[in-house]
Amino acid sequence: MIDYISGKITELTPTKVVIDNNGIGYVAEISLQTYQLLDGKSEAAVYIQTQVNQRDGIELDYGFATKDERETFRLITGVSGVGASSARMILSSLSADELKNAILSEDINLIKSVKGIGLKTAQRMVLELKDKIIKGEGSASESLFGSERNEIIEEATSALQMLGFAKPNISKAIQNILKKNPGAKVEEIIKLALKML
Repeated sequence: MIDYISGKITELTPTKVVIDNNGIGYVAEISLQTYQLLDGKSEAAVYIQTQVNQRDGIELDYGFATKDERETFRLITGVSGVGASSARMILSSLSADELKNAILSEDINLIKSVKGIGLKTAQRMVLELKDKIIKGEGSASESLFGSERNEIIEEATSALQMLGFAKPNISKAIQNILKKNPGAKVEEIIKLALKML
């Protein structure tokens, strides 16, 4: 399994990249997010995710400019009924933060606004991913929404523990706060948690 390929960009379009590494050209399907990050560069490292199409057994490599985007892709394709091409379309239409906020606020219409994503798929994404995002479980959700959010949660938890509150109660309070206000800063989380604890 290939983790990443680095080398010279010999071809770049909004849907694919070709990387030359020691005279071998590797082609990978990409999202618009990756295209924007690679555009104008002559060399790059592209993180790879290999997907096998269940219907015809064809293997396709998807390339990402960041590990975070690859983890987002893995998280989305983990939702039942969401394939690689739909995941790429989602990543071309919404940023990781927009997707997170849409899932946490259950904004079905925003998710549904992505070409090829219907009502049932949007509902399934919210249902299957919301708890993972709130709990911050697994490396995928941590990468999906960045270490900055996790640092904020850890900082708030630590401060509240120093004030004498129990970790399980703190976690529950922070989850409730982030459900209502996903973009809350450390101070806001602490102030709101103090009212709840």
